[in-house]
Amino acid sequence: MKKKEDLTKADEAQWKEYLKNPKDIFDKERLDEKSLNTNHRLRFDLHGFTLLDANQKVRELIVDCQEKGFREILLITGKGLHSNTDQNTYVSKELSKLKFSIPEYINSNKDLSDKIYSMEQASIIDGGEGAFIIKIKKL
Repeated sequence: MKKKEDLTKADEAQWKEYLKNPKDIFDKERLDEKSLNTNHRLRFDLHGFTLLDANQKVRELIVDCQEKGFREILLITGKGLHSNTDQNTYVSKELSKLKFSIPEYINSNKDLSDKIYSMEQASIIDGGEGAFIIKIKKL
C-alpha cells in the first residue's frame, strides 16, 4: 500500500466529518463498566458446596450482581445425582439437594426474592436440569 504524502483539504474534511459519527467502528474505550454488564451474565458453579455454604454464596451473588449491574446469574447446582444425602433417613431427598434447596431458599427470603424478577431452569445449552438462571432487578 502506498502512503499518501499530502492530505488534501477534501480528504481532511471528509475524515473529520466521519469522526463525528463513526458507525462501523467499535470504540471499546467509550464503554464503562456498567454498560459492559448491562446484558452480562455471571456464571457460578455450586458443585461441592454444602447447603449452608451454597445459601450464603447465593445471597452474596445476588446482592453483588445487583450492585454491579449484572442482569442474570447462571447458577450451576448439578442434578443431585452424586449427592450423598440419600443414605441419611433423616434428610429430605429433595430439599437436601442444591437443585431444589436454592430456589426454596431464595423464595423464602423476602430480601432476596425482592431483588430478582424470575428464576427458571436453564436451557440445555446452559446446563438444563442442573442449572438455573436468576434474572436480577436493576437498583
